[in-house]
Amino acid sequence: MKKVRGLRWWIVGLVAAATVVNYIHRSSLSVMWPDISKELGMTKEDYSAIITSFMIFYAIGQSVSGKLFDKIGTRLGFVVSIVVWSVSAGLHSVVSSLAGLNIVRATLGLGEAGNWPGAAKSNAEWFPAKERALAQGIFNAGASLGAVIAAPMVALIYVYLGWKITFVVISLFGLLWIIPWLFMNRATPDKHPWITDEERSLILSDRPKTGAPGEQVLAVRALLGYKQTWAIVVSRFFVDPVWWLFVNWLPIYLAEQFGFNVKEIGYFAWVPYVGAAAGSLLGGWISGHYIGKGWSVNKARKTVIVAGSIVMMPALLASAYAATPIAAVCMIAIVLFGFQVVINNIQTLPSDYFSGANVGMVAGLGGTSAIIGVLITSWLVPAMTKTSYVPFFLLGASLVPLSLIALFSLGGRVQKVEVKKPV
Repeated sequence: MKKVRGLRWWIVGLVAAATVVNYIHRSSLSVMWPDISKELGMTKEDYSAIITSFMIFYAIGQSVSGKLFDKIGTRLGFVVSIVVWSVSAGLHSVVSSLAGLNIVRATLGLGEAGNWPGAAKSNAEWFPAKERALAQGIFNAGASLGAVIAAPMVALIYVYLGWKITFVVISLFGLLWIIPWLFMNRATPDKHPWITDEERSLILSDRPKTGAPGEQVLAVRALLGYKQTWAIVVSRFFVDPVWWLFVNWLPIYLAEQFGFNVKEIGYFAWVPYVGAAAGSLLGGWISGHYIGKGWSVNKARKTVIVAGSIVMMPALLASAYAATPIAAVCMIAIVLFGFQVVINNIQTLPSDYFSGANVGMVAGLGGTSAIIGVLITSWLVPAMTKTSYVPFFLLGASLVPLSLIALFSLGGRVQKVEVKKPV
């Protein structure tokens, strides 16, 4: 039987590719919004309502899909998620009202949510602890690459085919992804017929044996009894809105602050995500590098998270007063670089604290909390930006230290939690 060397890297590469598609789908509406809003007679407040629909169901989907992935596994879990979100993306082409957009954005959010707990669980299955943050970085680089590609790609398709056909075209990307995923991801590492003995031994070297206490599958209430779960939940509540402020509002910011049209947004809006992609890869690699040099997981994760936070805060403050679009997108690129350094390591914490049986659920709880934070900030943006975008950036800068405080005060030492059997 044939063996595939480095099979784990093929798997995480496919997860990253799914994330590229995910971000193309979610970014397309914001890129085309200046013209869609004119055609359909909608306002910034309508856009905020559409974001709310997406985010509410995205929050629900984080926890639901976390449980789903724990139950049916990552192979089928990803298929379910990507079918739901790809079909929803295509259905944008047949709606022309606020109610219709709210519905398709809600189902898009429900499906897209599965990508994150699914990736955390897949990385916990396929990578030893010292490589997990790098795997998370590769996956998150997919989000950044998707955002880089989305603005110019969507703008180009839009120019030639209009916004309705653009949604149909991009919906096909996700459905086509399913083919290589089912072909390559045939089973978990312990049972996959193509994995080499060496790679299997490496992957399984640092996890508890089946049946050990760490493999107890806990209910949500039980997981919320651990401070480590709350460290993830609260830190993500504060830090994730920094990313989403730009995912949801960057094209609108460029349109309102600098008078950009859809084509000009396509020229500029991808730049910050180049910084994000670099942060994804560096943030994932560097903590694994230090773990390989003998640092504890605790020291490596916390050091890198603090370093990324230090990068973010001054860049957010400088972005508030950027006088030109080039200065603005370059400063925002630094913000998103720091953010990705931070979030790669925070998203690795569920698998650092808990066994594989509970990683998906803990990651899902963190994702749900993150989206609650994003919803609150999204509701604030229209009122905060009526005369200036300075409060928008100051809001982002204030969230970073709050996330750090939550992580350090609640998380304790980053190591496996001793999970007790339910009584």
